[in-house]
Order: sequence, then structure tokens, then C-alpha cells
Amino acid sequence: MSHEEFPTERPAVVTCGLPYANGDLHVGHLRTYVGGDVFARALRRLGQETAFVSGSDMHGTPVAVNAEQEGVSPEAFALDWHETYEETFPKFDVDFDNYGHTHDETNAEITREIVRDLDEAGYVYEKEIMVAYDPVGDQYLPDRYVEGTCPYCGERARGDECDEGCQRHLEPGEVEDPVSTISGNPAEYRERSHRFFRVSDLQEYLGGFIDRLEGTSNARNQPREWIEGELQDWCITRDMDWGIDYPDADGAGDEGGADAEGDEEDLVLYVWVDAPIEYVASTKQYSERVGDDVYDWEAVWKRGGGDDAPEIDIEGAGDDDYDDAGEIVHVIGRDIIQHHTVFWPAMLRVAGYNEPRAVMASGFVTLGGKGFSTSRNRAVWADEYLEEGFDPDLLRFYITTNGGFQQDVDFSWEKFQERVNGELVGTLGNFLYRSLLFAAREFGGTPDTDVSADVRERIETAIEEFSAGVNDYSVREVGLSAVRLARFGNEYIQRNEPWKLTDEDPEAAAQVIRDCVQIATAVTVLFQPIAPNACERLWDDLGDGGSVHDAEVAAALDAPAAEFDEPSEPFEQIPDEQVEELNEKLEARVAEATEDDDDSDGDDAGDAADGDDASGDAAEALEPLADGRIGFEEFEDLDLRVGEIVDAEGIEGADKLARLTVDIGIEERQVVAGIKQLHDLDSLPGTKVVVLANLERAELFGVESNGMVLAAGEEADLLTTHGDAVPGTKIR
Repeated sequence: MSHEEFPTERPAVVTCGLPYANGDLHVGHLRTYVGGDVFARALRRLGQETAFVSGSDMHGTPVAVNAEQEGVSPEAFALDWHETYEETFPKFDVDFDNYGHTHDETNAEITREIVRDLDEAGYVYEKEIMVAYDPVGDQYLPDRYVEGTCPYCGERARGDECDEGCQRHLEPGEVEDPVSTISGNPAEYRERSHRFFRVSDLQEYLGGFIDRLEGTSNARNQPREWIEGELQDWCITRDMDWGIDYPDADGAGDEGGADAEGDEEDLVLYVWVDAPIEYVASTKQYSERVGDDVYDWEAVWKRGGGDDAPEIDIEGAGDDDYDDAGEIVHVIGRDIIQHHTVFWPAMLRVAGYNEPRAVMASGFVTLGGKGFSTSRNRAVWADEYLEEGFDPDLLRFYITTNGGFQQDVDFSWEKFQERVNGELVGTLGNFLYRSLLFAAREFGGTPDTDVSADVRERIETAIEEFSAGVNDYSVREVGLSAVRLARFGNEYIQRNEPWKLTDEDPEAAAQVIRDCVQIATAVTVLFQPIAPNACERLWDDLGDGGSVHDAEVAAALDAPAAEFDEPSEPFEQIPDEQVEELNEKLEARVAEATEDDDDSDGDDAGDAADGDDASGDAAEALEPLADGRIGFEEFEDLDLRVGEIVDAEGIEGADKLARLTVDIGIEERQVVAGIKQLHDLDSLPGTKVVVLANLERAELFGVESNGMVLAAGEEADLLTTHGDAVPGTKIR
């Protein structure tokens, strides 16, 4: 890959994290898939050759658990959901060039080839480990068949992931106090032979990789602690009969998986081995369908483009090993960062594939300030949204522009209505409709004059903002470049009042409307990645011919058609009555599900089967307000000051802690804060913060902390000031 600004001369592939094929999609899931679609469309607007691929994750314990509960085979269960996803994504204009699944032969074949390459290169070994086992049910308990306590942070954890705490990947045998999620029986640990990938031998390479990696700051910073610490080897097999078997020496294997020697039954590859390989398989399937002359998958994925690549030091940093590589961008949920920034690039490195250029990790979607709960039916389902008659463009706009991609987005019908009616309809839609309607009625289309220099310059600025958004991996900025341009258009038409000029100064009126039509054309081109349906209708209204989906950013300055008819309104307001009805439906559904849960025997084992891909199911509910009150005198005892971060660095050996030097006016303080994995520490100097200055000194991880920096929520959103208060200013 080039690490040059997009567009580059090399082909790109944008991938989305695979949804587990085990349940309905909701708007939390769509955050990642819409974000990936927007980014792929935006790359194409810049002229970047791009493929957009994904697929369904058919294997692993979530699928096996749910299939067992429904009394069907895992394959039949997963295929049914896979077909549902294939039908659902296009309804939200998530337009994959190829959408496959991990159980098809293309993925199985490439998986076996890659695992065989790891083995032959000496990076796989056998080891006896302790595996959870249910003695009553006579069953081994891989991954989500077992729950217990995280050994690192003490939170409740699944067998392969601390999803409610520190987000660490957990190896078999690590979870403490194990319990079967199937039977509820206490589990015990028994010795079992498994295969491991020598990730620890690739520590130098992974350090170089994470330094090169682009994307969102959480994806670039969170893995550093794992990579720079005591890097652990990775168990790549599981005690199951559903998945891809470990390959024989010739690369072949049987469905349902005995090991290579055939002396152990029910041993298959861990789902996180074959799942990301589907990115490669899906790209290959796309290339085979359209032809290598249209899109060459090997030029993207294979080091050296598939030819005999020069020898490299596999365990070296790899700084100059990928200069000719394609541009690989992964769009995922933040709960699977470790898999995509540690295990996956390590596999690619040894197997002779290119490394990712960037990883974009999205935040979760909450509902009215609380986490989604699929088991309690507390969610806004994808089908439900469409059944209400909403245009998918409205949701695409809301979840891509409402905060940064890595931040959590809170969905409520009221907030959704407010953003749609205000910014989308009131700002962008209002400008497009009023300007094009005036042009059609008064001039029959575009007035016969050139666009003014000032307006051309403003459109060029919007194109630069769009391009910067792509290269900063910010789908929000991609969308807002068009919104800001529409806001400029509204101010321009309002300031010049062409309706008054048509009689007084027809030439001046023509110039204003000519400029407005050009702005409308530019908005249509730049907003297409966010709202493809509406922009295609607008393109037709403008009479420009062809499809807006084929237009690149340069088309924003192309002369519009001389003639066009009156336009249709691009977006409609959401009425208050509909929002009230939607809230009533949601509240009734949640209440019914809660009553059913209260009437049950209290066994929550089934909740463990909920898929946790990029969904937002793991987003926690807001904490309740405290019952007790404090007096004003107690509040006055708190010495809260405005501070400015001077320096920030991670504390060696600590997963979450960072050492901050904070200027509080009177002096500089050293403060320890749990923000290491949640913020780009290099970008913090100069940031205004709120400091509790009279907190007792404390020692955290051997480092003295003299105060506390205030932050909100699990993502440690740093509190700051709205104005220009200087460091040391007391907060009252």
C-alpha cells in the first residue's frame, strides 16, 4: 500500500466485519455496514478503484448454540439468516460488490491454504491446555458455551472475550469460575491438545504494523498495549463439530473436523481464523465474476500482486515490504479491534498476503441512552424501520453524521426526527428544492451565464473537505461537506433575494440562480455516498443524464443542463404523531418482553447466544441517578479548575492508564487517567479539560496522581469548556 492520499493508482478493497448468522439486524448493526458503504462510495467519488465486500459468519459457537436451541443443523440455521441478510442490506442501499459466507468452498479452500502456510513456515505448534468441560452434560465448552469471570478485570466474560469489561480476547482456559451457558452447570477444566499460532514471534512486525496503520484513533491506539506487552500465542482450534477442520498436510480436510492425525474428534479451526479470510474469499469471488481485467483480487491481497514476491524477514518490522500493495480498509465494530490489528495481520504476514492500510472501528448505537437488548426486544429493528415507510437515506444520514465514527451514537425517535427535520429537510432539502424550483419556474432550467468566481471557490472548498474526510477516515466529514455547502447556498439565496431581482435586475437574478443550480449540482454529487436514493432523484431532476452513482467529485463543477422541469422534494418531514406512535410501540414491546423475562426461571443462558459483532448489543445502559443528595456547602468543597493538557503518555505495563501533565494555571500537575485505549494520546496536548484539583493524592500502577481529569461515559469523553477560559479558572 502507498500511504499516499486517496485516490491512489492501486486498487482498494473496503470490507465490513461479518455479522454472525444468528439473528435479526437492527440499527446498531447497520452503523458499521452503512459506514462502510459510505466510505466505499466516497472513495469511488474520488476516482479510486474500489471493491466493497463482506459476508456472513456461519461458524462459531453463537450459531451452534442457537441452532441447537431451535433443533436444526447449524448449516441450515446459518444459511437461513445469511439469505435474510442478503435481502436486507440492499434495502438500506448497502451495496456490496460481493456478499459471501464463510461456509462456501472458496473461503474453506483459502482458509486451508493459509493455515497450511502457517504450519509449513513453522508458526503452528501443538500444546496441551486446560479446556472448560461440563461433566454432567459430558460436553466440552468452547467460547460462548462457557461464561465466567475475566481474569484481567474481574468483569463477567464470555469464554473467548471480556465483552463487558476490558474487551480483551480470552484464550481457552482463561475465564475463571466457568459455567456452561447451555445447562447452567458449573464447569471444570480438563487437559486437551490444541494448536497454537506463534503470534509472539511476530512482535517486532506487529509493532511496525501498528505504527503504519491508518484509520480511527481507537483502532490505532487500543492494540498497542497488547502488542507492546507480553504478546501471547493464539489458540486456533476448538472442540466443536461445526466449522472448518484443521487441514491435512495436502491442505484437504473433512467437514466437521478430525485433527490432522485423525486421533481427536470434533476439533475445528477457531471461527476467528476463517472469518476474516472471508474478506479475501469475497474479493476473489467478485474478481472471478467481473474478470481480472476489471478488478484483480491478487493485486490487492497478494504480496507482490500474486507473482513471485521477493523474500522478506517475516519477523522484521516490514516498513518497506508493502510499497506495491493494494489499499485494504477494514470497517468494524470496536469490540473486534484486537482480532483485526493483532491476529489478522500476523496471519497475513506469514502467509504472504498484504497487510491492511487502515482499520475504522465504529462506536455502538444506544437507544434512548440505554443499550440495545435483543433478548428483551429493546431495539429498533431493520425491518421495523422499513415497515414504517421511512426512506433508508434518513437513517444513513443520522447514523453517519451524528458524531464521529468511533463515538457511540444514541438513537431515539425524537432525536432522529430532530436531525431529519432540522438539518436534512430544513437545511439541505430546503436549499435544493427552493433553488431548483425557482430555476425551473423562472428560467426553465439553468440560466445562460457562467458560475461566479466566489461560488466556484466555495464548491472547490467543499470538494477539498470531502476529500479530507475520506483521507481522515471520517464518514461524518464526508456527509457534512455537502451539508455545509447547502447551508452556504441557503445563506446565498437568502442574502441576494432573486425573487426581488427578477423585475428590478434580471441579469443579477440570473446570476444568483445560475450559482444556486451549480451549488445544487455539487451538493448532489457530494451527498451521494450518504443519500444515494435522494441524490439519484435529484440528478434526474437536474437533467444531467447518466447516473449520479458514476459521477466523480469533478462533476460538482460541470455545467448543469440548460433545461429541466420542476423538482420533487428530496426529503419529507417526520410528523410528531408518527414519533409518538413509534415510542408507544417500543415501550409496549419492551414492557411485554420484561414481563416475560420476570415470569421465567431467571436463567439468562440464552442471552449468551446473541451475536456480538459490530452491533451495539454490548453498549451499556446509562447508570441511574443517585438517590442521595449533597448540600451546596459540600459542592463548594470541590475545587474544580480549568486545565490544559501539556503532555500525555501511556504508563508502561498498564492497559488503560495514561500519565498526563496538566497546566492548572497556578502550577502543572501530574494526573493519572484511564484513557490510554480510548484517546490518541499524541493529539491531547493543548486540550482544555476540567480537573478536580483538591482530590487526595493517590498512587496508580506505581505512578502518583495529583488530581482527577473529569470525563463522561465508558468512552471517557473528556469534559472541556465552551469558551476561552484560561487554565486555573475556577469552575462554579
